[in-house]
Amino acid sequence: MLKKFFHVNGQGRFLAGLIIGFAGGLLPVVGGHAAETGLLHLNCTNPAGSANWSIVVDLDHGLVDTRSATITSSWISWHNANGGVFEFERATGKLQLRAASSTGGYFLHYTCQSE
Repeated sequence: MLKKFFHVNGQGRFLAGLIIGFAGGLLPVVGGHAAETGLLHLNCTNPAGSANWSIVVDLDHGLVDTRSATITSSWISWHNANGGVFEFERATGKLQLRAASSTGGYFLHYTCQSE
């Protein structure tokens, strides 16, 4: 049906171009999320031991405290110098460290809030 519509005349091709152009313009918003920019400052606390520390997320350059990070609308993850993996769930503010060790590894949990 669409094939017939778009081949009727030149107007159909023009209309198809407009529709495709419009849909293409929406893909970054609909398929993903609008790009965030700037810095995100987080204060994270370990509920078990009350240890806290600050994290700076550079959304423009994909960095967390100068380390390369994967940043999505839902998660931010990065590796520390010892090979541990940090995963921050943006909706809940929960941060988890997964670290390997000779005894099988361990997890540390933090709760983070924007500063």
